[in-house]
Amino acid sequence: MFDMAKGVGVGAAGRAKGCTVLHIDMDAFFASVEVRRHPELAGTPVIVGGAGNRGVVTSATYEARRYGVHAAMPTARALRLCPTATVLPGDLALYAEVSRSVMALFRSITPLVEPLSLDEAFLDVSGAGRRLGDAAEIGEYLRARVFDEQGITCSVGVAGTKFVAKLASTSAKPDGLRVVRPPEVMDFLHPLPVGALWGVGPKTEETLLRLGLRTVGDLAHVPAKTLQRALGSAAGTHLHELSWGRDPRRVVPEEPEKSTGHEETFGTDVDDPAVIHRELLRLSERTAGRLRSGGWLARTVSIKVRFADFATITRSRTLDVPTDVGQELYDTARALYDALGLDRARIRLVGVRAERLIEAGSAAQQLELGAREFGRRDAELAADRAARRFGAGAVRPATLLHHDGRPGRETASTSGKTRRRSPSGGRRNALGGHPEE
Repeated sequence: MFDMAKGVGVGAAGRAKGCTVLHIDMDAFFASVEVRRHPELAGTPVIVGGAGNRGVVTSATYEARRYGVHAAMPTARALRLCPTATVLPGDLALYAEVSRSVMALFRSITPLVEPLSLDEAFLDVSGAGRRLGDAAEIGEYLRARVFDEQGITCSVGVAGTKFVAKLASTSAKPDGLRVVRPPEVMDFLHPLPVGALWGVGPKTEETLLRLGLRTVGDLAHVPAKTLQRALGSAAGTHLHELSWGRDPRRVVPEEPEKSTGHEETFGTDVDDPAVIHRELLRLSERTAGRLRSGGWLARTVSIKVRFADFATITRSRTLDVPTDVGQELYDTARALYDALGLDRARIRLVGVRAERLIEAGSAAQQLELGAREFGRRDAELAADRAARRFGAGAVRPATLLHHDGRPGRETASTSGKTRRRSPSGGRRNALGGHPEE
């Protein structure tokens, strides 16, 4: 373990000899953040996502997973498996905020951090050993820091390669750490099912099973040329190398985000332009919030429209001045949509995306003659502060309210809606969505 008081590793000597790569994965990330926000739900089944004809689970606590619930499952099915689950809507802005804090912690240890998503990353800690101990001690230290600072748990895989480190973190879930030293790789790897290998999807796994190859060890002992004939030259070579634990890829620090956005799959197809306009406004507001939370400005706005027959079109426009203001994104998105000239076309999905991002601090501010001292951006920043304090959707444009003044439903690349009991005992909207974990 790591002695935080002394700042030195106190683990067993040689525990992580030859290991310089960590794979750190938050446990049930979205659901864990929600339980942190609603501590009365700790130890109970919680689903993040939504319900409806097209709603899906984006995350579930381990209490829900025991019933067979998993990400990408239709929420209606999940609720049949676990009818006592609490369904909560997603809050991507909150998850992104927690993710940034976690990634900043990782970068305080090493600059070589390669995020794979909001909730997982590779770290190369070869340069941090003298200061913090070996890779296992650093992994334990980071697990403790994540829990202390964020109130959520993570699992850590420690190995000499990215591939083995990721498999090790999976085997350590939840809330664990596993070290696989180079001499131990074959004993760890070969008993695993062939589906554990990167690049083995359902079709490839079916082919391998037909060949009688059920474990990684089975595959490892097949000549590479045989695999190449069965799977193709590139795939056969790739899997043969992985089956022997050979993965030459290095940890590559992330590149700046190039785009961000949200989209909505409707519960039923929509042909009312007013409904589409409201959805474009909602998506624009959420996209702008994500820009502001990340410190980005968008140079280009694009929209996606998918029709009932699944035909999909996109349109984009470059702005005169980069922005992170939801109203400005919406004005452009609506103009792009209206220019399509659709006549009551049945629409399945719409999306808004901010592209060609630049850092907010690097852009010159354009001053407008006669502009108010506090403008639309100031109002949206105030709404951001309210959302952080009271939850997503606490403040929103009046257009997005029901006629009785109550908030309309949230979206986060979502589909459908249902009403489930909230942790406070009242009722709140739960939204469908595409998996985020």
